[in-house]
Amino acid sequence: MVKEQTALQELADVQRLSKRVAGLKPSGIRKFFDIAATMKDVISLGIGEPDFTTPKPILDAGIQSLQRGETHYTSNHGKMELRQGIADNLMRLYGVKYDPATEIVATVGVSEALYLAFTAILDPGDEVIIPTPCFVSYQAEVILAGGKPIEIPSRIENNFQLDPDDIRKAITSRTKAIFIGYPSNPTGAVAERDVLLEVAKIAEQNDLLVVSDEIYDRLVYGFQHVCFPSLSESIKRRTILLGGFSKDYAMTGWRIGYAAGPADIIKGLVRIHQYTIMSAPTMAQDAAIEALKNGEPHVQEMVKEYDRRRRLLVDGLNKLGLKTFEPRGAFYTFPNITASGMDDETFAQKLLEEEHVAVVPGNSFGPGGDGFVRACYATSYEQIEEALRRMEKFMSRYG
Repeated sequence: MVKEQTALQELADVQRLSKRVAGLKPSGIRKFFDIAATMKDVISLGIGEPDFTTPKPILDAGIQSLQRGETHYTSNHGKMELRQGIADNLMRLYGVKYDPATEIVATVGVSEALYLAFTAILDPGDEVIIPTPCFVSYQAEVILAGGKPIEIPSRIENNFQLDPDDIRKAITSRTKAIFIGYPSNPTGAVAERDVLLEVAKIAEQNDLLVVSDEIYDRLVYGFQHVCFPSLSESIKRRTILLGGFSKDYAMTGWRIGYAAGPADIIKGLVRIHQYTIMSAPTMAQDAAIEALKNGEPHVQEMVKEYDRRRRLLVDGLNKLGLKTFEPRGAFYTFPNITASGMDDETFAQKLLEEEHVAVVPGNSFGPGGDGFVRACYATSYEQIEEALRRMEKFMSRYG
């Protein structure tokens, strides 16, 4: 009787929601970490968050902002000093020029920037081509904006690069944009320049916009990140670039990101932003200004340590028989777990229950993720060593 009443109540709750919201799948990432939160002695290789504390000079800048009484709204666009710093940084790193007055908006993390971008450009039924496996929010944000995500595969045989032919086949009369996200979450792939040039050509030939999430741009290992709008001035005019401070500067909790793009499109983003958010947190903007001015040594220090952990985890997983693509960016590995004889959902659940190691099933990241799990190396070297010891015991039973 109780179960029937619960089911009826859940049905009633769903019926009160919009179809868009009721149809959204729960995050496959959160599912396992809600379980892990109830357990003791769990080593998490799952949540994509730096284990580093925000570097002290950046912390101090945020504290000093509060102490100065910087507790009021800023411009909807964000502080001009921050936008100028973002523009200067993009020019220094990638040679791409943006007008800080009209072509950049500071947002509440890249998550808000993503929401703004899709909400601003999509009409009901418009399609966005999204390569998978990919971060869990991308398809959901398209749906929330009234659009339709069209998933295409990226494959381990191609180092998880985009396949231009797959993009061409996916284009219809309703296609509005191509989405790309490199360095990739969850695979760690870094996009190759020649592939991106092909994507740019397709976008121009079909008059499509491109939304490029480059939140992990500084976390690369022995490879060069290619900023998509830097490919040409013509492609820059049809690209919305998303970036932020969460990953590069270990500032996830500050919730500060940005979108950069053509002035007419950014004007549309700001129009939504001013009604939903008003402005990004003032003290977080001041901390981000400091990050851009003096954060580079800290970025390099963190990248060096991530690289050390990356090598440990990739080598360790391969030794366990879990064939692992070598990640070139971000802080994730994406091992193939079929040697265990389990699907990725079962593997993740049993590993958590039996050895208290948390990973994310690859199917959480869309088509192409089946048979893989995501294991994050944004945790200490010692914790990764212990996780590998536990996984060795696990694979001795199932491998």
